[in-house]
Amino acid sequence: MSYETQNNYVQKNPKPVTECYFESKRKSVNQVTGRKGEDKADLYLKSEGFEIIQRNYRTRQGEIDIIATKGEFLVFVEVKTLPHGDTKTLEAVLGKIKRKRIVETAKYFMSKYRQYNDRYIRFDVIVVDMPGLPQIYHIENAFSENM
Repeated sequence: MSYETQNNYVQKNPKPVTECYFESKRKSVNQVTGRKGEDKADLYLKSEGFEIIQRNYRTRQGEIDIIATKGEFLVFVEVKTLPHGDTKTLEAVLGKIKRKRIVETAKYFMSKYRQYNDRYIRFDVIVVDMPGLPQIYHIENAFSENM
């Protein structure tokens, strides 16, 4: 494509404002922050005797950050890294729709990996770097399918 053709194309097809450099940059910063939080949660769970089965398990229904076992429990863990958050932020990011997606994703996992069907199921939340809480704050049984 020549410069003239390229220039005409850009003028006729400008990028939408929502695809600016700063938004894509911010998203990658959030992804990096989230990944670091998941790494901290992973190390914490291992230090507490959990065996990590899978990380970032994705389906059409949603994603589960960490799937782990400990004793007779299969634990689906949602990790939230909130360095500038508070309890209201945590409530907002773990709303009813998010919890439903996690439960549906867990059901799919259970249907695919039947070797875990003899385990009790638990949904935990690990909050990382939130002001006012320990660096890693583990909420066991944070929610259930019926909540």
